[in-house]
Amino acid sequence: MQKKTFVTILFSLLSIFASGQIKSEVSETVELMGILSRTAGFQEFSKDLAGQYSKDTEAWFAQYREHPTVAYYKELRDKNGIAYERVTNMAVHLEIEKGKVKLVGNRAELTGGWQNVDLDDFVKRLNKFYVDSRFHEFFEQHQNFYSDFLKQYDTNVMPYIHTDWYGKFYNGAAPAEQFRIIIGFTYGSTNNGASRQLPGQPREVFAVCGYNLNPKTGRLLFDTSLPLHEFNHSFVNPLLEKNEKAMQEVGKKLFQSSQSVMEKQHYDDWHIVINESLVRAAVIVYFYENGFNQFAMNMLNIETMQNGFPWVLDVVSALRYYATHREQYSKLNDFYPEIARFLNKYNMK
Repeated sequence: MQKKTFVTILFSLLSIFASGQIKSEVSETVELMGILSRTAGFQEFSKDLAGQYSKDTEAWFAQYREHPTVAYYKELRDKNGIAYERVTNMAVHLEIEKGKVKLVGNRAELTGGWQNVDLDDFVKRLNKFYVDSRFHEFFEQHQNFYSDFLKQYDTNVMPYIHTDWYGKFYNGAAPAEQFRIIIGFTYGSTNNGASRQLPGQPREVFAVCGYNLNPKTGRLLFDTSLPLHEFNHSFVNPLLEKNEKAMQEVGKKLFQSSQSVMEKQHYDDWHIVINESLVRAAVIVYFYENGFNQFAMNMLNIETMQNGFPWVLDVVSALRYYATHREQYSKLNDFYPEIARFLNKYNMK
């Protein structure tokens, strides 16, 4: 009986691995960076969208607003623009071992302002905040809350997440990356993508998605598109770095034509607008290719009519052209310069 049970469990685990199915997680370092940012008054981490958890966070950490680490962290924000995805990028490059926060992975991956920071000094100061605020005690006290939500998230969102699509779509091969979805319980409506490379391990691709209650109804919000969106950033953003010259002219035109709308969403550069355009189009293509046509149509309407990306239909057309001409373009990088041609059609409309 025990042997049969073991075989059954092993088969189930192998089936999950083969299908690319993953489960959502809570990360102590993501919570640490999110709560430190909230305590320092970062607006994007200060929206009270987590109900009782927001109240618990405020009650526990309000007394540490004048902590030396918090004051130092505010200075980093002012001097180096530490915000949004830069907070998350640091969080996924931290681990906690034997009660001590340490930096892991390749330090060169910490860009966007972090390259101008003494990282060893930052981690030393972060450890002081971690110990002085009894952060681990707070984190442990909320394990049941985290666990209950993660179960609901897996039920409502994970059936629509097929990570094997990314490797096939972008590189024409099985995915080599390890995909992880982390819920940031202090993130609210903030969602970020990030990645890291640890020595001798597959590249890890993160979607860090905020815990979000509807402020009117108090009901949990589950948005399937968010982790898909954030995963895509880890594949899309490096393509622009390789093909910047091909996209520069059309990117600047798009940004100039929509600057006021983009800046309201904190997209203040043409590079961001191009990456966001491709990521949003890729989510729509993902839904179409996985048979979620209604999701695709809903997202297309939202992006073009509500989010200020009317040209995303042209990008979707480009990506679907690529998808039907894989004998000519084995990887999206091979096709990437052609996307500018599709976007120029929009600029001519």
